[in-house]
Amino acid sequence: MRTLVMLLAAGCATIQAQGVNPGEVPAGPPPIDTIMSRVARNQAKTLDARTAYVYNQTQLLKMLRGSHKVARQERREYVVTPKDRGINKKLAHFEGQYERHGQYVSFDKPGYHYKSLDLDADLLQSFSEELTDDKSSRDGIAHDLFPLTYHQQLKYEFKLEGTETLEGRQVYRVSFAPKSKPKLDDDGAIWKGEALIDAAEFQPVRVTTTMAWKMPLAVKTLLGTNISGLGFTVNYARIGEGVWFPVSYGGEFRFRGLFLYERTCTISMKNGDFKRTDVTSHLAYATGQ
Repeated sequence: MRTLVMLLAAGCATIQAQGVNPGEVPAGPPPIDTIMSRVARNQAKTLDARTAYVYNQTQLLKMLRGSHKVARQERREYVVTPKDRGINKKLAHFEGQYERHGQYVSFDKPGYHYKSLDLDADLLQSFSEELTDDKSSRDGIAHDLFPLTYHQQLKYEFKLEGTETLEGRQVYRVSFAPKSKPKLDDDGAIWKGEALIDAAEFQPVRVTTTMAWKMPLAVKTLLGTNISGLGFTVNYARIGEGVWFPVSYGGEFRFRGLFLYERTCTISMKNGDFKRTDVTSHLAYATGQ
């Protein structure tokens, strides 16, 4: 906590020294420590602000065979409401299909098994829950996938790569990587990637990650398991004063296991139709700004 206070104080001091008001883009980019300390502070604020919004979420999940033919696909539509900690998701609509003997068969609920050992069903259900329904997250996305909060930032090195314009707004391009050699037992410090940070509000606009950890050859050889191409991208949008939400999120990765089981998994998630709740539980539509 003492370190956080010192970083925030340094950020405020830099802003005052430059004579920049909140919301204004400074003449030149501030130091990377200042950028990330303000991002951490704003992440804490916007995560709390997200608890005032109800929204719709659409997921499209696919499992592709080694031949790139669809083995199973699901479309899920949820209504997402906030809780004191985390979110509550209610399934509003579902469509699913699996391929069997060259024909596609429809089913009507998540996790449906058409045979006793249905790895595609189990894995898709697991990916949906773990990657889009994190119980400790205010938006369902696991915090360790995108290391922007204060505690996650402690595990990473950040570098300012430059300044550019995205959709009419100035952004800072920031790269990141684990401070130490990544291991799976490092509580999620296994990612590397880039983040585009809004220069006026110090909020993430887009974050892209790939796995920095490489599976040991012994694991591949002894267990017959290999994972490649693991990475995710999330895009954020400003839906209210000081409130930014992840509006799209996706990833694709390939894995190969025992018994010639080979799949490419794709995940696409979109959030929209945001409505703000007030203290009297009425709903107010949020307008994009």
